[in-house]
Amino acid sequence: MSKKNNKKKDSKFVKKIKQHMYQWHKTIGIITIIPVILWTLSGLMHPFMAHFFKPEIAHEKLEIQTVPPQQLALSIQEVLTQNNIKQFKNFRIVAFNNTTFYQVKNIIGDLHYFDSSNGKELQNGDTIYAEWLSRYFLEDQKSPVKKSEIITEFDKQYKYVNRYLPVYKLSFDRPDGMEIYVETSSGKLATFNPKSRQFFIWFFDTFHNWSFIDAISNNSIRIITMIFLLSIIGFSAISGIVIYGFLWKQFKKADSLEPKKGIRKYHRQIGIWVSLFTLTFAFSGAYHATTKWDPYTLDQMVYEPTFKTKEIVLANNKLNLDWNRFQNQSLISFNDSIYYRCELEEAAKGKFKKPKSDSNSKWNKKENPKTEVVYINAATNKIIPNIDFQYAEFLAYYFTDGAPKAPCCEMMSPEIPNEAETSLENVKLLESKLITNFENREYGFVNKRLPVVKLAYDTPEKTTYFIETATSRLAAKINNSDITEGYSFAILHKFLFMDWAGKNIRDLTMVLIALCILIISVLGLILFLKKK
Repeated sequence: MSKKNNKKKDSKFVKKIKQHMYQWHKTIGIITIIPVILWTLSGLMHPFMAHFFKPEIAHEKLEIQTVPPQQLALSIQEVLTQNNIKQFKNFRIVAFNNTTFYQVKNIIGDLHYFDSSNGKELQNGDTIYAEWLSRYFLEDQKSPVKKSEIITEFDKQYKYVNRYLPVYKLSFDRPDGMEIYVETSSGKLATFNPKSRQFFIWFFDTFHNWSFIDAISNNSIRIITMIFLLSIIGFSAISGIVIYGFLWKQFKKADSLEPKKGIRKYHRQIGIWVSLFTLTFAFSGAYHATTKWDPYTLDQMVYEPTFKTKEIVLANNKLNLDWNRFQNQSLISFNDSIYYRCELEEAAKGKFKKPKSDSNSKWNKKENPKTEVVYINAATNKIIPNIDFQYAEFLAYYFTDGAPKAPCCEMMSPEIPNEAETSLENVKLLESKLITNFENREYGFVNKRLPVVKLAYDTPEKTTYFIETATSRLAAKINNSDITEGYSFAILHKFLFMDWAGKNIRDLTMVLIALCILIISVLGLILFLKKK
């Protein structure tokens, strides 16, 4: 008798669950209907804009030219002395408006421009150079500049994905309302946004990233809200699978008054087909949101020692190098010595290589020469071979807790907690290589900076550093957890597993699935309203 009673109790319990499950599914669906609509509509815009409203620009990269030695009539020391500059952060050579300048960063980080032929400073030089760069990239010398400003923080139009800070933002008076962002310290194009893209960025940021919550609360509340709602969406998909997939016969009997065809039928059939993708979108989206807790600090990860003019004994225009291939130079402090870091056009002819990825980019359709990096001791005028990788290792060590407190880290807000890192002291270096092209699986286009040195260490987290030695910056730092999340987002959210079919088919599949999710959500809402 006891066994029969237990069975009756179990059956009643299961029956009670079934009775409530349908109501739970409807309630959860109603709670998440607005978030689902916002996420699917804004998600649909991403591939749509990429294919039909993809902005183009005349030049996406500043063409590198060789600098004839006669253009450096004065050495950097002579120019600094002439202008009574005793200390500075660094310098490089830039050419614009038919003049060659020394671009000098002073000890507070401002950029000044001095004519290499006479040492005279170009007043307001950084703003002039920013406009020249913008017009070069646009190939537009006529349209007036409506506004020029310096951007020191990421905002709603200039997102952290663009990486570069600080940058100049120039707004042009043109029909397309073009806005150009340039980094004058490197001469690079950060991004460009015509009106159509400006609207898309706002729409996507507002309704996909939910930036409107930041206006009324803070980043933590935004992330918690998104994760909570994405979790509910996941439960909604699971309950839908259970109801319409496994227990449909039982619920069908309970709802015998409902028609067997029509909206309910389509809601059930389409829902079962796309429920798995709803789960993958929700899971990968929530997982990705967890990575947004920490503020972006890569822009502060730079090694910038102060150089004294009197310490730079050797004149830079007297260096022992092949001036026929000379392109640029800067200074580095390493192993208690000062070196000129010189960039030369690759010596061997015909060894040009097209980048493997980002094949749609204009500059990748042209053959670009590689750059040879040469380090010359500023005291002895001797070339020191194989030092670029050593310098990269020093920088990787510098950006960890194993090094003395870095100025970059001292400048951080005290509100930003220091991330606990494993010191690289006595840690085995597993791999080091130069990366000159973006690679989807390892160092993608989103990281912006090239070339970089990859350094993979045998730490518990399997930490890999990507160092841009040209600017002494940390371009990226990746751990095992970052790789796992990256693959989750790429495969489950951006359908990287369909790369074999090509970008067009992949994006079309994403659009169709997102539309199906939107349709079943709307059908569910209609069913709910009909019940009312």
